[in-house]
Amino acid sequence: MSRTIKPLLESYGKLIREYVDRYLTSQPQAPYLKDLLADYPSRGGKMMRPCICIANARAFGGRLEEAVPFAGAVEILHNALLIHDDIQDESVERRGLPTLHSLHGVPLAINAGDAMLLMAFGPLLDHLGSRGGSVARRILDVTRRMARETAEGQALDIGWRKDNRNDITTADYLSMVLKKTAWMATIWPAQVGMLLGSHGLVNPDSVVRFGFFLGAAFQIQDDLLNLSSEPSYGKEPCGDLFEAKRTLLLIHVRDQCDEIEREKLNHFLNLRRDERSAESVAWLADLMVAKGSLDYARMVAESLAGAAHHEFTKAYGHLPASQDKDFIEDLVSWVFNRAS
Repeated sequence: MSRTIKPLLESYGKLIREYVDRYLTSQPQAPYLKDLLADYPSRGGKMMRPCICIANARAFGGRLEEAVPFAGAVEILHNALLIHDDIQDESVERRGLPTLHSLHGVPLAINAGDAMLLMAFGPLLDHLGSRGGSVARRILDVTRRMARETAEGQALDIGWRKDNRNDITTADYLSMVLKKTAWMATIWPAQVGMLLGSHGLVNPDSVVRFGFFLGAAFQIQDDLLNLSSEPSYGKEPCGDLFEAKRTLLLIHVRDQCDEIEREKLNHFLNLRRDERSAESVAWLADLMVAKGSLDYARMVAESLAGAAHHEFTKAYGHLPASQDKDFIEDLVSWVFNRAS
């Protein structure tokens, strides 16, 4: 693991978990809700997103204690979206345990996700007042942009499956990933941290390109990990194939199929999720290996990582050396080395 990743994920992650736990457990007792709110955060997680927020705040001159509530908001929002994503994807496993809707039913899980989405704004609103009107407005502006971009990306991901789209290109996929993954996972946390640390003096758009390339490499690596059967992955193995997600792997393998293979693949994609058998999923996974789809995805991810390194220099090169600056740069190689 890169030089700074483990120590900062552990030290910042501990502070963020404690903050989120205090925030969620301080709410009034609410049957059928309070325990559900704490479920996903209590399962752990990489803490990448909130740590990006803190590292950016500190790299741009901010104080750790001022950044923690904003990082907590990032983590609460992330867990809220995971609840909704799991329902929309019909996922069965999250962080090594059954998904929230599998345990408690869809209606209660949706309600918990809705509550967490709204509660995520609590730490922001509680602490924005001390930042001054201009900084507060800019943080809310980038938050509003993230919300719209994320929803648009999720709509594409779901809509392509709903309409069984087979004409999706690599460019389409990367456009969707920019919206669905990168904006919330890498761009927005960095923007919030930068604005906090610099007291609003930096242009938050300066990190968009770095965040996109980093987020896209992260997502492609996640697509590759989804084919893994390692217990550390924490999600259903080959879940993307059961769900017929239009990943880069699926786009590539379909382009490489001969007529008979494409007909079989089209039949697979036309099925409902509960109609796709483990045998048919294994066939598709093997086909991806045979057609070089995994190698292709790795090549694209590595190219994106190279672009991220270039954009890092443009966005952060002027800053003084620090462990937090190193952490942000080290994330580019870490996305390929993480176990989950």
